[in-house]
Amino acid sequence: MNSPAPFLRLSGIAKSFGGVTALAGVDFELAAGEIVGLIGDNGAGKSTLVKILSGVYAPDAGSLTLDGKPVDFRSYDVRRARALGIEAVHQDRCLGEKQPLWRNLFVGRHRAGRLGFIDIAREKTEAMTVLRDLVGLSGNGLSPEARVAGLSGGERQGLAIGRAMHFHARVVILDEPTTALSLREVERVLSFIADLKAQRRAAVFVSHTLSHVHAVADRFVILERGRVAAMRVKDNVDLSGLCSLVQAPGAA
Repeated sequence: MNSPAPFLRLSGIAKSFGGVTALAGVDFELAAGEIVGLIGDNGAGKSTLVKILSGVYAPDAGSLTLDGKPVDFRSYDVRRARALGIEAVHQDRCLGEKQPLWRNLFVGRHRAGRLGFIDIAREKTEAMTVLRDLVGLSGNGLSPEARVAGLSGGERQGLAIGRAMHFHARVVILDEPTTALSLREVERVLSFIADLKAQRRAAVFVSHTLSHVHAVADRFVILERGRVAAMRVKDNVDLSGLCSLVQAPGAA
């Protein structure tokens, strides 16, 4: 199987915190419509890499190109990443449990009317579109005024993914999206991830649960001590082989 041409490329990414090296010259590529599983033990550098990609951290060295055009890390932050279509869904889901669904969808990116005030009616209408069409919620009681606290874990994850999709994310970074969910909820979240691929959006799926990653990813990148230790396409490795590879990536 030939890998599709990448539209996003990180090259030579290095990052240290004090005297601790988190990343040491990491290369990472992503193609449109591709799901890449980013895996490795705690401390391997996964979180640091995705925080650099999402604009939270600036690298000490390295480059980012998007659609073949260089992105200047000196002016790259979360806002810039979002403007370029790179959106992160973190493990804590970044949702305000006591806030209504519509406010969670538009926090930091409100729709403004002609006078500059928040267009609440528009935001509630768009929120219902996201909830029904992207998240798949239904029922007569569905309302943009409902509180996040009333959603299940899978629905909350779906809301966070739906928010990224609504704002036209081309790359969605998923940080442990299936943690602490029931089997049914896991299946729902994996379905959301499959929907990203169907829409030609790319995703980076970070998880310690290899069965979940193997179920939806097209390719696997294994980090060990801040370096890429192994890469495999799904066609060339089954779940058992992936588990063995993660346990001893240096032997790959």
